[in-house]
Amino acid sequence: MENLQQSQVAQYIPVLILLVLAIGFAAGVLMLSVLVGFRSKHNRAKDTAYECGKDPIGEGGARFSVKFYLVAMLFILFDIEVVFLYPWAVVYRQMLAEHATRNLIFGSMISFIVVLLAGYVYALNKKAFDWKS
Repeated sequence: MENLQQSQVAQYIPVLILLVLAIGFAAGVLMLSVLVGFRSKHNRAKDTAYECGKDPIGEGGARFSVKFYLVAMLFILFDIEVVFLYPWAVVYRQMLAEHATRNLIFGSMISFIVVLLAGYVYALNKKAFDWKS
């Protein structure tokens, strides 16, 4: 039993070596950049943010309406849910061959689509997709 535990611990040695090498490489590169890096004189012009050749005047970015983010989140939500339809479509033909689960897989997908449609109708009723107003 003790030999088995030692062999299981020995399986983690490559992972620990990789972890030490990764941390050592990151620390080494940071120290090397500090030691070898070119140290120039700092002035206000060099320390300002570079904005495609333009002087950084005003706010950093334009403000968007919250409706824009709501539409974006709803798009991602429905897009991810629709992705679940593809594996179902691939497995559906195989599941039709099995008589016991034919109605189960079809019913589960119909209930999934009904819930998805209910969420879509709710978003339409709340005018979540109308981000101009």
